[in-house]
Amino acid sequence: MTGETTEATERFFASLPARAPAVLRGPVRGTLQLRLTTGDHSEHWRVEMAPGSARVTRETGPADAYWFGSADLFDRLVTGRAHGISSMLRNESTLAGDVVLYLAFRRFFPQRPGTRDPRAVAREQTGRPG
Repeated sequence: MTGETTEATERFFASLPARAPAVLRGPVRGTLQLRLTTGDHSEHWRVEMAPGSARVTRETGPADAYWFGSADLFDRLVTGRAHGISSMLRNESTLAGDVVLYLAFRRFFPQRPGTRDPRAVAREQTGRPG
């Protein structure tokens, strides 16, 4: 990475407003500030979330939650090659503030290729209908 936002990251953020009605169905409300770093370069993204809506800007400012991680990690998150919670457990990213906002935001990330809902797997194994 050269310090520039990848095309996958740009597409991800551009898609949030249209995807928000399906993803943000619960009572989540607040602002998540993301800082993506490459070396000594940082890029900021701000996502204001409310039930059924997301507004994305490149502004910085006070937020209810802050996520810090590398631009490379974020690219892996938005392409399904990494998992948000696992990255925090491995200290690849950091979250400060309202955890519920991040938990809602991570629903925008795609599943890893080949990932299946464990309920569907259990139904297949037991032969029970969904």
